[in-house]
Amino acid sequence: MESQMGVCVSFLLLIFSLLSLQAVAEDVFVGVNIGTDLSVMPHPTQVVALLKAQQIRHVRLYDADGGMLMALANTGIQVMVSVPNEQLLGIGQSNSTAANWVNHNVIAHYPATNITAISVGSEVLTELPNAAKILVNAMKYIHSALVASNLDHQIKVSTPLSSSIILDSFPPSQAFFNASLDSVIVPLLGFLQSTNSFLMFNVYPYYDYMQSDGFILLDYALLKPLPSNKEAVDSNTLLRYTNVFDALVDAAYFAMASLNFTNIPIVVSETGWPSKGGANEPDATLDNANTYNSNLIRHVLNKTGTPKHPGVPVSTYIYELYNEDMKPGPISEKNWGLFDANGKPIYILRLTGSGLVLANDTMNPTYCAAKEGADPKMLQAALDWACGPGRVDCSALLQGQPCYEPDNVMAHATYAFNAYYHQMGKASGSCDFNGVAAVTTSNPSRGSCSFSESVGRNGTTANITAPSMNSTKSDSSASDYEYNILSCALMMMFGALLGGSIWL
Repeated sequence: MESQMGVCVSFLLLIFSLLSLQAVAEDVFVGVNIGTDLSVMPHPTQVVALLKAQQIRHVRLYDADGGMLMALANTGIQVMVSVPNEQLLGIGQSNSTAANWVNHNVIAHYPATNITAISVGSEVLTELPNAAKILVNAMKYIHSALVASNLDHQIKVSTPLSSSIILDSFPPSQAFFNASLDSVIVPLLGFLQSTNSFLMFNVYPYYDYMQSDGFILLDYALLKPLPSNKEAVDSNTLLRYTNVFDALVDAAYFAMASLNFTNIPIVVSETGWPSKGGANEPDATLDNANTYNSNLIRHVLNKTGTPKHPGVPVSTYIYELYNEDMKPGPISEKNWGLFDANGKPIYILRLTGSGLVLANDTMNPTYCAAKEGADPKMLQAALDWACGPGRVDCSALLQGQPCYEPDNVMAHATYAFNAYYHQMGKASGSCDFNGVAAVTTSNPSRGSCSFSESVGRNGTTANITAPSMNSTKSDSSASDYEYNILSCALMMMFGALLGGSIWL
């Protein structure tokens, strides 16, 4: 009975941890934009397979392609669909056209496809200025269609703005929107505020660097560490800036504040660095692209925020998943992708130190490790589950065995998490444990405790069969597991009936 109660405690802790951490786990993310200007565009199922293999959980589409939305169904990947600029005029002039668009492109796929946002146009104020006057109407009509379907709380509506509409962006405290656009910007921000949506902001330090005539340091643009005497200081606020990305995001915050909007969050809808350029683009290189995107991912996921809003995360979409060889313009325009059309990485992101593989390391072995700073109680609950119901052989963690030292929950959890990850065939979602684990390319082996592609008894390699809830084979441990889970479920039900409390 005591062992059954122990399993129940671990199980319930895991369930409660999932409920309490779900919102926290999603408070910041790095996603990708998926452009389609390729001479040979991969099939939607190939795109989704790449996303799943790279654990990319957030994507932005530049349209609402039905084939792509169907391929994304039942994956859990959060999807932002877009109203293309060429459809904007029709939607902005007709409520019924907007409703038809939402019915065909959103409601027809939701909730199987996890659509969480709609981008109405892209950089309309600078790319399609003649449509600027109907932009906010289009957003309102799309939102009204969501309200009619009771989806306005689940799906947000916004529109990406180019950073070029902000004038005098440094120092950030002096930034303001181009006054000629105020007649659109003010109602746009009012709409975002009233609907609890976010400002979509395209941030391209590459272009700021290229256009600065040497005023902006390359390291400052690439988010490289700077000595204090190289940091940029806002003379009005005395805030110190170590990179262009933060300075531009804060410029947007200050520009909104100058119009009395102070509580609209920002999502960076596009940012990146080209990996190849022409003769007049010497800094569009593989190394610089790798450096920028690797530093960016670490910067965003560390939740450092910006100098104006420290600790306030700024979720970000990298531009972009694929190199688009059909893009017009200079060579650099065709070379912003993380992958080529065959799914081969353009470069290997330097994410080993961050403990995360958000992407394109398709050649190095991967491991599952406990996240630095994770709640020890949650780690213990997840460890108990992995070594119990998860059916991981944790005998190597016993005293005197190769993986006992160091005797702490972080090290032991990493062993168990990695074993489970490999016994599940490195399947999507098998290295999460309610947000306390992440995939890494850094081998966590230490001393005599070896972490190889499969971890077996006493730290040696083995082929491990994953537990199956559908197995008809007699297995006392599996039967015990099912019995214990049923008992836990009954305890939860009775607890709820007796006043919403569970007595353990």
